[in-house]
Amino acid sequence: MSADDILVLGATGSTGRRVARRLSDAGLPVRAASRRGAVRFDWALPATWEPAVAGASRLYLMAPHDVPVDPAFVRLAVEAGVRRVVLLSSRAIEAMGDERLLAAEALVRDCGVEWTILRPDWFDQNFDEGVFRDAVLAGTVAVPVGDARQGFVDADDIAAVAVAALTGEGHHGRVHEITGPRALSFGEAVDTVARAAGRPVRHLGAAEDYRAAMTPLGLPPAQIEAEIRAFAALRELGDAEPTDTVRQVTGQAPKDFTAYAADAAARGAWRTDEGARGSRPAGAG
Repeated sequence: MSADDILVLGATGSTGRRVARRLSDAGLPVRAASRRGAVRFDWALPATWEPAVAGASRLYLMAPHDVPVDPAFVRLAVEAGVRRVVLLSSRAIEAMGDERLLAAEALVRDCGVEWTILRPDWFDQNFDEGVFRDAVLAGTVAVPVGDARQGFVDADDIAAVAVAALTGEGHHGRVHEITGPRALSFGEAVDTVARAAGRPVRHLGAAEDYRAAMTPLGLPPAQIEAEIRAFAALRELGDAEPTDTVRQVTGQAPKDFTAYAADAAARGAWRTDEGARGSRPAGAG
């Protein structure tokens, strides 16, 4: 442990583990924190917070879906010596009414140290290691955003931007909107996955499709309806405009969704003998 350590929360998740790996590969002192890792961190267990953050100077801050970023932890981190915070947020949170992430962004802006906010669009990896994998294997992906195009982005590109913000200069006070190189409708993305996986998969984009898919999972009806309203707001925004953030920040071109799907299929991501991972659809990222 050193005063220059970079604490990475969610270090077993889609972006966290990629951030931690990039930092480690660069020879930087990274502290990869998770609920069951060598560096323990659990939002539900405040006793794990201080040992995880003690001595770190930089922080990759994220919380799992539906878990708020606790102001007490951010205060503790700053008091312990963290001088730079990079927050994983999400696109279109104002339109979708995501109070959890809106509060997290406000907290980071006012924390008194250098801050950067990352606002990626939907992760490509939702389809092979996250919330849509079960649905892909089942043959239908229900997300009620109609044909509105989204800026699907590869998690490796998000991690590359995060590492630049954690280690480079010129990112303080900036909000990085992160997308892939082109916008796709969910139908187009699902068709691309289906071709790469060699299996029939279709997108269902209406509210009633989402309601029918979520109800058997035992979600409260009020929660389902709230999510439908949030997706409706995202649909009303229309097509996402791709940004050049990945290239500007990292100097590398962002990965195209077709290349992502081909690589995931080559790794056997949608082989049924590997079992199903993931859960119900969530918001962007």
